[in-house]
Amino acid sequence: MASQTITVNRKKYAVGLFWQPVSAGFTARNYARSLSRNIDKKLNLYTEYREMVGLAARKNGARAGMHVAAVAVMDSFSEYTSFLAVFQVEKKFYLVAARNGIILQDRVFDSEDAARNEYVKLSEIPDWGAFFAPGAWGMPRAAERNLADLLAVRNNIALHSISRFGAGMVSAILIGVFVLGLALIFRDSIVQTLSPRPKVAELDPELVAEYKRQIEENSKKLDEQFQIEKELPPEPIVMPYELLPDVMARAELCYQAIGFVMQPIAGWNQIYATCGETHVVAEFVRSFGTVGEFYNIASELMPGAFVSEIDENTIRVRATLPALEVFSSQDERDPDTVVRDITTAFQGIDTNVETMVVIDTLTNGVDTASVNVIEVGAESKLVPMQFMKIFDEFGGVYMMQASWDVRSRSWNYEVIVYAK
Repeated sequence: MASQTITVNRKKYAVGLFWQPVSAGFTARNYARSLSRNIDKKLNLYTEYREMVGLAARKNGARAGMHVAAVAVMDSFSEYTSFLAVFQVEKKFYLVAARNGIILQDRVFDSEDAARNEYVKLSEIPDWGAFFAPGAWGMPRAAERNLADLLAVRNNIALHSISRFGAGMVSAILIGVFVLGLALIFRDSIVQTLSPRPKVAELDPELVAEYKRQIEENSKKLDEQFQIEKELPPEPIVMPYELLPDVMARAELCYQAIGFVMQPIAGWNQIYATCGETHVVAEFVRSFGTVGEFYNIASELMPGAFVSEIDENTIRVRATLPALEVFSSQDERDPDTVVRDITTAFQGIDTNVETMVVIDTLTNGVDTASVNVIEVGAESKLVPMQFMKIFDEFGGVYMMQASWDVRSRSWNYEVIVYAK
Protein backbone atom coordinates (compact mmCIF):
# COMPACT_ATOMS: atom_id res chain seq x y z
CA MET A 1 0.00 0.00 0.00
CA ALA A 2 1.22 3.51 -0.80
CA SER A 3 2.28 6.08 1.76
CA GLN A 4 -0.60 7.56 3.75
CA THR A 5 0.95 10.98 4.26
CA ILE A 6 1.45 14.20 2.36
CA THR A 7 3.57 17.17 3.40
CA VAL A 8 2.19 20.69 3.03
CA ASN A 9 4.11 23.68 4.41
CA ARG A 10 6.49 21.26 6.16
CA LYS A 11 3.65 19.61 8.08
CA LYS A 12 2.57 16.02 7.49
CA TYR A 13 -1.08 15.07 7.08
CA ALA A 14 -2.71 11.66 6.96
CA VAL A 15 -4.39 10.76 3.66
CA GLY A 16 -5.77 7.68 1.94
CA LEU A 17 -7.89 6.60 4.91
CA PHE A 18 -10.47 3.84 4.65
CA TRP A 19 -13.75 5.60 5.53
CA GLN A 20 -16.96 3.96 6.74
CA PRO A 21 -20.12 5.28 8.45
CA VAL A 22 -20.34 4.01 12.03
CA SER A 23 -22.88 1.19 12.24
CA ALA A 24 -25.66 1.21 14.79
CA GLY A 25 -24.72 -0.23 18.16
CA PHE A 26 -21.02 0.68 18.00
CA THR A 27 -18.82 3.41 19.38
CA ALA A 28 -16.25 4.77 16.94
CA ARG A 29 -13.30 3.00 18.59
CA ASN A 30 -15.07 -0.35 18.82
CA TYR A 31 -16.32 -0.12 15.23
CA ALA A 32 -12.80 0.77 14.07
CA ARG A 33 -11.49 -2.25 15.98
CA SER A 34 -14.11 -4.48 14.33
CA LEU A 35 -13.28 -3.16 10.84
CA SER A 36 -9.57 -3.68 11.45
CA ARG A 37 -10.10 -7.28 12.49
CA ASN A 38 -12.29 -8.06 9.47
CA ILE A 39 -10.44 -6.09 6.77
CA ASP A 40 -6.77 -5.72 7.67
CA LYS A 41 -5.27 -5.94 11.16
CA LYS A 42 -2.48 -3.62 10.04
CA LEU A 43 -5.04 -0.79 10.05
CA ASN A 44 -4.20 0.17 13.64
CA LEU A 45 -5.11 3.88 13.68
CA TYR A 46 -8.51 5.53 13.45
CA THR A 47 -10.26 8.88 13.54
CA GLU A 48 -13.91 9.83 14.05
CA TYR A 49 -15.63 12.51 11.95
CA ARG A 50 -19.36 13.17 11.40
CA GLU A 51 -20.53 9.68 12.37
CA MET A 52 -17.76 8.15 10.22
CA VAL A 53 -14.52 6.39 11.07
CA GLY A 54 -11.39 6.51 8.95
CA LEU A 55 -8.70 3.83 9.30
CA ALA A 56 -4.97 4.17 8.62
CA ALA A 57 -1.84 2.09 9.17
CA ARG A 58 1.38 2.98 10.95
CA LYS A 59 3.37 0.91 8.47
CA ASN A 60 2.29 3.35 5.74
CA GLY A 61 3.64 6.41 7.55
CA ALA A 62 0.55 7.47 9.53
CA ARG A 63 1.03 8.29 13.21
CA ALA A 64 -1.21 8.85 16.21
CA GLY A 65 -1.87 12.56 16.67
CA MET A 66 -1.45 13.31 12.96
CA HIS A 67 -4.13 15.57 11.48
CA VAL A 68 -6.31 14.23 8.64
CA ALA A 69 -6.28 16.11 5.33
CA ALA A 70 -9.76 14.98 4.22
CA VAL A 71 -11.32 16.41 7.38
CA ALA A 72 -9.75 19.84 6.79
CA VAL A 73 -10.98 19.80 3.18
CA MET A 74 -14.49 18.82 4.31
CA ASP A 75 -14.57 21.63 6.87
CA SER A 76 -13.29 24.15 4.32
CA PHE A 77 -16.02 23.12 1.87
CA SER A 78 -18.73 23.00 4.54
CA GLU A 79 -21.14 24.88 2.27
CA TYR A 80 -21.19 21.87 -0.08
CA THR A 81 -22.68 18.52 0.94
CA SER A 82 -21.27 16.96 -2.25
CA PHE A 83 -18.06 17.91 -4.03
CA LEU A 84 -15.27 16.43 -6.14
CA ALA A 85 -11.78 17.90 -5.70
CA VAL A 86 -8.22 17.23 -6.85
CA PHE A 87 -5.15 19.12 -5.62
CA GLN A 88 -1.56 18.95 -6.80
CA VAL A 89 0.87 18.31 -3.94
CA GLU A 90 4.43 18.58 -5.28
CA LYS A 91 4.56 15.76 -7.88
CA LYS A 92 1.52 13.92 -6.52
CA PHE A 93 -2.22 14.52 -6.84
CA TYR A 94 -4.64 14.31 -3.92
CA LEU A 95 -8.31 13.50 -4.61
CA VAL A 96 -11.18 13.99 -2.14
CA ALA A 97 -14.80 13.20 -3.02
CA ALA A 98 -17.81 13.62 -0.71
CA ARG A 99 -21.49 12.78 -1.29
CA ASN A 100 -24.16 14.04 1.10
CA GLY A 101 -21.57 14.71 3.79
CA ILE A 102 -19.98 11.25 3.52
CA ILE A 103 -16.35 10.86 2.39
CA LEU A 104 -16.31 8.52 -0.63
CA GLN A 105 -12.73 8.96 -1.85
CA ASP A 106 -9.57 9.99 -0.02
CA ARG A 107 -6.64 9.03 -2.26
CA VAL A 108 -3.20 10.14 -3.38
CA PHE A 109 -2.04 9.40 -6.94
CA ASP A 110 1.60 9.31 -7.99
CA SER A 111 0.53 9.66 -11.63
CA GLU A 112 -1.24 12.73 -13.01
CA ASP A 113 -2.95 10.61 -15.68
CA ALA A 114 -4.33 8.21 -13.07
CA ALA A 115 -5.66 11.11 -10.99
CA ARG A 116 -7.28 12.76 -14.02
CA ASN A 117 -8.89 9.49 -15.14
CA GLU A 118 -10.38 8.92 -11.69
CA TYR A 119 -11.63 12.52 -11.58
CA VAL A 120 -13.30 12.19 -14.99
CA LYS A 121 -14.92 8.89 -14.01
CA LEU A 122 -16.34 10.30 -10.78
CA SER A 123 -17.47 13.55 -12.46
CA GLU A 124 -19.91 11.52 -14.59
CA ILE A 125 -21.96 10.86 -11.43
CA PRO A 126 -24.77 13.45 -11.39
CA ASP A 127 -25.59 16.09 -8.77
CA TRP A 128 -22.15 17.17 -7.57
CA GLY A 129 -22.41 20.43 -5.67
CA ALA A 130 -18.99 21.73 -6.76
CA PHE A 131 -15.88 20.73 -8.71
CA PHE A 132 -12.25 21.63 -7.93
CA ALA A 133 -9.26 20.69 -10.10
CA PRO A 134 -5.86 22.05 -11.20
CA GLY A 135 -6.32 24.89 -13.66
CA ALA A 136 -4.00 23.21 -16.17
CA TRP A 137 -6.51 20.40 -16.58
CA GLY A 138 -9.12 22.73 -18.07
CA MET A 139 -12.00 20.81 -16.52
CA PRO A 140 -15.45 22.35 -17.14
CA ARG A 141 -17.13 24.02 -14.12
CA ALA A 142 -14.05 23.27 -11.98
CA ALA A 143 -12.41 25.94 -9.83
CA GLU A 144 -8.80 25.76 -8.67
CA ARG A 145 -8.05 25.92 -4.95
CA ASN A 146 -4.80 25.89 -3.00
CA LEU A 147 -4.68 22.88 -0.67
CA ALA A 148 -2.43 24.73 1.78
CA ASP A 149 -5.19 27.33 2.31
CA LEU A 150 -7.73 24.59 3.02
CA LEU A 151 -5.48 22.77 5.46
CA ALA A 152 -5.04 26.00 7.42
CA VAL A 153 -8.55 25.48 8.83
CA ARG A 154 -8.04 24.44 12.44
CA ASN A 155 -9.75 21.36 13.87
CA ASN A 156 -9.13 18.82 16.60
CA ILE A 157 -9.66 15.75 14.43
CA ALA A 158 -6.55 13.56 14.53
CA LEU A 159 -5.58 9.89 14.36
CA HIS A 160 -5.77 7.75 17.48
CA SER A 161 -4.55 4.27 18.23
CA ILE A 162 -7.30 1.65 17.98
CA SER A 163 -5.69 -0.18 20.89
CA ARG A 164 -5.98 1.70 24.18
CA PHE A 165 -2.89 -0.01 25.55
CA GLY A 166 -0.91 0.59 22.37
CA ALA A 167 -1.61 4.29 22.50
CA GLY A 168 -0.34 4.51 26.06
CA MET A 169 2.80 2.55 25.23
CA VAL A 170 3.54 4.78 22.25
CA SER A 171 3.14 7.86 24.45
CA ALA A 172 5.50 6.42 27.04
CA ILE A 173 8.06 5.50 24.37
CA LEU A 174 7.89 8.95 22.82
CA ILE A 175 8.40 10.56 26.22
CA GLY A 176 11.41 8.32 26.82
CA VAL A 177 12.88 9.17 23.41
CA PHE A 178 12.31 12.87 24.09
CA VAL A 179 14.08 12.72 27.45
CA LEU A 180 16.96 10.72 25.94
CA GLY A 181 17.25 13.24 23.11
CA LEU A 182 17.49 16.11 25.57
CA ALA A 183 20.16 14.26 27.48
CA LEU A 184 22.23 13.76 24.30
CA ILE A 185 21.76 17.36 23.15
CA PHE A 186 22.85 18.83 26.47
CA ARG A 187 25.41 16.14 27.29
CA ASP A 188 28.33 18.54 27.25
CA SER A 189 26.48 20.98 29.47
CA ILE A 190 25.67 18.22 31.94
CA VAL A 191 29.30 17.04 31.98
CA GLN A 192 30.49 20.57 32.57
CA THR A 193 27.94 21.00 35.36
CA LEU A 194 29.21 17.92 37.17
CA SER A 195 32.90 18.79 36.66
CA PRO A 196 34.76 20.58 39.50
CA ARG A 197 34.86 24.30 38.98
CA PRO A 198 37.42 26.81 40.21
CA LYS A 199 36.28 29.10 42.96
CA VAL A 200 35.22 32.54 41.82
CA ALA A 201 37.44 34.12 44.40
CA GLU A 202 40.50 32.68 42.63
CA LEU A 203 39.59 34.29 39.27
CA ASP A 204 40.20 37.76 37.97
CA PRO A 205 37.06 39.95 38.49
CA GLU A 206 37.23 41.21 34.91
CA LEU A 207 37.34 37.64 33.58
CA VAL A 208 34.37 36.73 35.78
CA ALA A 209 32.36 39.68 34.45
CA GLU A 210 33.21 38.77 30.86
CA TYR A 211 32.31 35.15 31.53
CA LYS A 212 28.89 36.14 32.91
CA ARG A 213 28.29 38.42 29.93
CA GLN A 214 29.06 35.60 27.49
CA ILE A 215 26.72 33.28 29.37
CA GLU A 216 23.88 35.79 29.12
CA GLU A 217 24.48 36.31 25.40
CA ASN A 218 24.61 32.58 24.74
CA SER A 219 21.40 32.06 26.72
CA LYS A 220 19.62 34.70 24.63
CA LYS A 221 20.83 33.09 21.41
CA LEU A 222 19.62 29.68 22.57
CA ASP A 223 16.26 31.14 23.50
CA GLU A 224 15.93 32.66 20.03
CA GLN A 225 17.18 29.56 18.23
CA PHE A 226 15.09 26.95 20.04
CA GLN A 227 12.25 29.28 21.13
CA ILE A 228 12.64 28.10 24.68
CA GLU A 229 9.78 29.06 26.95
CA LYS A 230 9.57 28.73 30.68
CA GLU A 231 7.70 25.52 31.22
CA LEU A 232 4.73 25.58 33.51
CA PRO A 233 4.14 22.59 35.76
CA PRO A 234 2.17 19.95 33.82
CA GLU A 235 -1.54 19.74 34.43
CA PRO A 236 -2.39 16.86 36.75
CA ILE A 237 -3.69 13.74 35.04
CA VAL A 238 -7.47 13.56 35.31
CA MET A 239 -8.58 9.96 35.47
CA PRO A 240 -11.73 9.17 33.45
CA TYR A 241 -13.54 7.73 36.48
CA GLU A 242 -13.29 11.15 38.16
CA LEU A 243 -15.72 12.64 35.60
CA LEU A 244 -18.64 10.22 35.44
CA PRO A 245 -22.32 11.24 35.26
CA ASP A 246 -24.93 9.64 37.50
CA VAL A 247 -25.80 6.25 36.00
CA MET A 248 -29.57 6.75 36.09
CA ALA A 249 -29.38 10.36 34.90
CA ARG A 250 -27.35 9.21 31.88
CA ALA A 251 -29.80 6.37 31.15
CA GLU A 252 -32.83 8.68 31.33
CA LEU A 253 -31.10 11.28 29.14
CA CYS A 254 -30.41 8.69 26.42
CA TYR A 255 -33.95 7.32 26.60
CA GLN A 256 -35.46 10.80 26.21
CA ALA A 257 -32.98 11.79 23.48
CA ILE A 258 -33.79 8.71 21.40
CA GLY A 259 -37.48 9.45 21.79
CA PHE A 260 -36.79 13.01 20.59
CA VAL A 261 -35.16 11.96 17.29
CA MET A 262 -37.36 8.90 16.64
CA GLN A 263 -40.66 10.72 16.26
CA PRO A 264 -42.88 9.33 13.49
CA ILE A 265 -42.74 11.17 10.15
CA ALA A 266 -45.26 10.18 7.46
CA GLY A 267 -43.66 8.46 4.49
CA TRP A 268 -40.41 7.67 6.33
CA ASN A 269 -39.56 4.50 8.27
CA GLN A 270 -37.39 4.59 11.38
CA ILE A 271 -34.39 2.23 11.24
CA TYR A 272 -32.35 2.85 14.38
CA ALA A 273 -31.36 5.48 16.91
CA THR A 274 -28.11 5.63 18.89
CA CYS A 275 -27.25 7.68 21.96
CA GLY A 276 -23.49 8.21 22.04
CA GLU A 277 -21.29 10.19 24.39
CA THR A 278 -22.08 13.63 22.94
CA HIS A 279 -24.83 13.16 20.34
CA VAL A 280 -27.95 11.15 19.59
CA VAL A 281 -28.41 9.96 15.99
CA ALA A 282 -31.40 8.43 14.19
CA GLU A 283 -31.74 7.10 10.65
CA PHE A 284 -34.86 7.05 8.46
CA VAL A 285 -35.53 5.32 5.14
CA ARG A 286 -38.06 6.63 2.63
CA SER A 287 -41.23 4.70 1.82
CA PHE A 288 -43.44 7.25 0.02
CA GLY A 289 -42.52 10.62 1.55
CA THR A 290 -40.32 13.36 0.13
CA VAL A 291 -37.13 14.96 1.40
CA GLY A 292 -38.82 18.36 1.50
CA GLU A 293 -41.66 17.06 3.66
CA PHE A 294 -39.16 15.45 6.02
CA TYR A 295 -37.30 18.72 6.53
CA ASN A 296 -40.53 20.63 7.14
CA ILE A 297 -41.89 18.17 9.69
CA ALA A 298 -38.53 17.55 11.38
CA SER A 299 -37.96 21.27 11.92
CA GLU A 300 -41.20 21.38 13.92
CA LEU A 301 -40.89 18.08 15.80
CA MET A 302 -37.11 18.22 16.41
CA PRO A 303 -36.05 21.85 16.77
CA GLY A 304 -32.28 22.27 16.90
CA ALA A 305 -31.53 18.86 15.34
CA PHE A 306 -29.17 18.60 12.35
CA VAL A 307 -30.61 16.76 9.32
CA SER A 308 -28.32 15.27 6.64
CA GLU A 309 -29.07 13.24 3.52
CA ILE A 310 -27.12 10.00 3.23
CA ASP A 311 -28.70 9.46 -0.18
CA GLU A 312 -32.05 10.31 -1.81
CA ASN A 313 -33.82 7.61 0.22
CA THR A 314 -31.94 7.78 3.54
CA ILE A 315 -31.86 10.62 6.06
CA ARG A 316 -29.91 10.92 9.29
CA VAL A 317 -30.90 13.18 12.19
CA ARG A 318 -28.40 14.23 14.86
CA ALA A 319 -28.90 16.24 18.05
CA THR A 320 -26.42 17.36 20.71
CA LEU A 321 -26.84 15.96 24.21
CA PRO A 322 -26.88 18.37 27.16
CA ALA A 323 -24.08 18.04 29.71
CA LEU A 324 -24.70 16.19 32.96
CA GLU A 325 -23.18 16.83 36.36
CA VAL A 326 -20.18 14.57 36.96
CA PHE A 327 -18.54 13.02 40.01
CA SER A 328 -15.84 10.47 40.87
CA SER A 329 -16.60 6.75 41.05
CA GLN A 330 -14.47 3.61 40.74
CA ASP A 331 -15.18 -0.02 41.54
CA GLU A 332 -12.97 -1.25 44.36
CA ARG A 333 -12.68 -4.77 42.97
CA ASP A 334 -9.99 -6.13 40.66
CA PRO A 335 -10.88 -6.59 36.94
CA ASP A 336 -11.29 -10.39 37.09
CA THR A 337 -13.67 -10.13 40.03
CA VAL A 338 -15.71 -7.44 38.28
CA VAL A 339 -15.96 -9.57 35.12
CA ARG A 340 -17.08 -12.57 37.15
CA ASP A 341 -19.70 -10.57 39.03
CA ILE A 342 -21.02 -8.96 35.82
CA THR A 343 -21.30 -12.36 34.17
CA THR A 344 -23.16 -13.65 37.23
CA ALA A 345 -25.58 -10.70 37.17
CA PHE A 346 -26.44 -11.27 33.51
CA GLN A 347 -26.79 -15.01 33.99
CA GLY A 348 -29.31 -14.20 36.72
CA ILE A 349 -31.59 -12.56 34.11
CA ASP A 350 -30.73 -15.13 31.40
CA THR A 351 -29.08 -12.55 29.10
CA ASN A 352 -25.93 -13.04 27.05
CA VAL A 353 -23.11 -10.60 27.72
CA GLU A 354 -19.69 -9.92 26.21
CA THR A 355 -16.88 -8.58 28.40
CA MET A 356 -13.29 -7.57 27.73
CA VAL A 357 -10.63 -6.13 30.03
CA VAL A 358 -8.40 -3.39 28.58
CA ILE A 359 -5.83 -1.04 30.10
CA ASP A 360 -6.40 2.65 29.43
CA THR A 361 -3.15 4.63 29.70
CA LEU A 362 -3.12 8.42 30.09
CA THR A 363 -0.35 11.00 30.11
CA ASN A 364 0.11 14.74 30.62
CA GLY A 365 3.38 14.73 28.69
CA VAL A 366 5.47 14.04 31.79
CA ASP A 367 3.70 11.51 33.99
CA THR A 368 1.65 8.49 32.96
CA ALA A 369 -1.16 6.65 34.69
CA SER A 370 -3.23 3.60 33.81
CA VAL A 371 -6.62 2.27 34.78
CA ASN A 372 -8.34 -1.09 34.28
CA VAL A 373 -11.43 -0.86 32.12
CA ILE A 374 -14.03 -3.59 31.67
CA GLU A 375 -15.93 -3.19 28.40
CA VAL A 376 -19.42 -4.72 28.45
CA GLY A 377 -21.67 -5.33 25.44
CA ALA A 378 -25.17 -6.79 25.49
CA GLU A 379 -28.47 -6.90 23.59
CA SER A 380 -31.65 -6.59 25.64
CA LYS A 381 -35.35 -5.79 25.54
CA LEU A 382 -34.93 -3.64 28.66
CA VAL A 383 -35.06 0.14 28.29
CA PRO A 384 -31.94 2.02 29.47
CA MET A 385 -33.20 2.78 32.99
CA GLN A 386 -34.11 -0.89 33.57
CA PHE A 387 -30.93 -2.19 31.96
CA MET A 388 -28.60 -0.01 34.01
CA LYS A 389 -30.13 -1.31 37.25
CA ILE A 390 -28.09 -4.45 36.57
CA PHE A 391 -25.04 -2.36 37.53
CA ASP A 392 -26.45 -1.04 40.82
CA GLU A 393 -23.86 -3.02 42.80
CA PHE A 394 -20.91 -1.72 40.78
CA GLY A 395 -18.91 1.49 40.99
CA GLY A 396 -17.22 3.39 38.14
CA VAL A 397 -20.04 2.61 35.68
CA TYR A 398 -20.58 4.59 32.48
CA MET A 399 -22.99 3.78 29.66
CA MET A 400 -21.02 4.69 26.55
CA GLN A 401 -23.81 3.94 24.10
CA ALA A 402 -27.42 2.80 23.87
CA SER A 403 -28.90 1.95 20.48
CA TRP A 404 -32.50 1.11 19.57
CA ASP A 405 -32.97 -1.23 16.58
CA VAL A 406 -36.44 -0.88 15.10
CA ARG A 407 -36.35 -4.13 13.11
CA SER A 408 -35.43 -6.36 16.03
CA ARG A 409 -37.28 -4.19 18.58
CA SER A 410 -34.31 -4.50 20.90
CA TRP A 411 -31.61 -2.39 22.53
CA ASN A 412 -27.85 -2.73 22.14
CA TYR A 413 -25.73 -1.43 25.00
CA GLU A 414 -22.06 -0.64 25.52
CA VAL A 415 -21.07 -0.04 29.12
CA ILE A 416 -17.66 0.36 30.77
CA VAL A 417 -16.67 -0.20 34.38
CA TYR A 418 -13.50 1.32 35.85
CA ALA A 419 -11.90 -1.16 38.25
CA LYS A 420 -8.92 -1.00 40.58
